Amino acid sequence: MTAATPATTTSHAGTPVPSDTGDKREATAPQLEEQDKAAAEEKVINEEYKTWKKNSPFLYDLLVTHALEWPSLTTQWFPDIERPEGKDYTVQRLLLGTHTSDNEQNYLQIAQVQVPRDDVNTEQHKLNPETGELGGYGGAECKIKIVQRINHDGEINRARYMPQNPDIIATKTVVENGAVFIFDRTRHPSTPNSDGMCKPDIRLVGHSREGYGISWNTGREGYLLSASEDTTVCMWDIKGVAREQQSLEPLRVFRGHTAIVEDVAWHSMHPDIFASVGDDRRLLIWDTRKGPDERPSQDIVAHESEVNC
Repeated sequence: MTAATPATTTSHAGTPVPSDTGDKREATAPQLEEQDKAAAEEKVINEEYKTWKKNSPFLYDLLVTHALEWPSLTTQWFPDIERPEGKDYTVQRLLLGTHTSDNEQNYLQIAQVQVPRDDVNTEQHKLNPETGELGGYGGAECKIKIVQRINHDGEINRARYMPQNPDIIATKTVVENGAVFIFDRTRHPSTPNSDGMCKPDIRLVGHSREGYGISWNTGREGYLLSASEDTTVCMWDIKGVAREQQSLEPLRVFRGHTAIVEDVAWHSMHPDIFASVGDDRRLLIWDTRKGPDERPSQDIVAHESEVNC
């Protein structure tokens, strides 16, 4: 019996060269089908993006695109607006978080955004021949710049500033059983410490799992609500924290949902009333003036599936 020899080809110099056909493993039919499917989906996404981008001047009053280093699960405009003398833009601020990979540091972030003024010539129908896109601001620069980063443990599910003092910021975390962190941004440097230590000014405890819903009371300073996957809503008064106290227990814990509580919101006009919604498809209306063992004032099956917000 003779051993089979590898197939060879001949180089330009006449030297036999082993062929690599015997070493390559051809992709199986299911693998090729999966690759083709992924490529087709990517093509559709790119085409849809191009179509959206070209038509964006007809959809929005203003569109500013900016690539963040890491995704943010939360965003909120700060209420302040700066109008620099002699400039064709206003300066506004955005509250952001990060959702990094497990080995990278997360941050609470504040961004500064230059927004063109309303009286600037927008040249909405000017076509850019290079990109094939319509729109653009005449000479106005839309810049987004991160001006403060604060070290944070884990990704930030949601961040909201306190209406009565926007320097006070609450974050919904994925650590410490879903604790809520309170930061006074004026007590933290613009550039985070290199040690990566997260040092919130207050830790609000009371939940046993993470969540997304959070709401400051617009009529009662310091009152904060938080919704959780543990099916509860917690309420704190951060003004009740003692000096040098690092954590605060809730004033009340509201139990009425039978599944994850997705979101919670105070009434904008009545400081004693709030609503919560959850995966149990229900909308619950609560009155905090009632006793701690009272059921919600209203209990409504609002949707046929989960209610997100």
